[in-house]
Amino acid sequence: MLVAFANGPTFGGGLRIAPGAQLDDGKLEVCIVSVMAKSRLLRLFPSLYSGTHVKFREVKYFQAERLRIVTNPLSDVYADGEYICSTPVEIKLERAALRVIVP
Repeated sequence: MLVAFANGPTFGGGLRIAPGAQLDDGKLEVCIVSVMAKSRLLRLFPSLYSGTHVKFREVKYFQAERLRIVTNPLSDVYADGEYICSTPVEIKLERAALRVIVP
């Protein structure tokens, strides 16, 4: 149903899709939600706000240094709600690539 990858713990107004994510560790958090009945999906959805969805048997959650996604048929890839490209796609992060100065 869904493949999400993130380097931060939340998106979409507070959904904790990647509860273990750290912005500076250079690792992608990967969340794969398998096909399930709509009634089961409705039970899973509220758990996205607490990050406990990772306990559902239909959810696979892991870290990766890079991710290559190949689909048949081709699928659209979005980042922050914006269309980026179509599959196949390879994603990776650079550890501590952005320096930020804070007070």
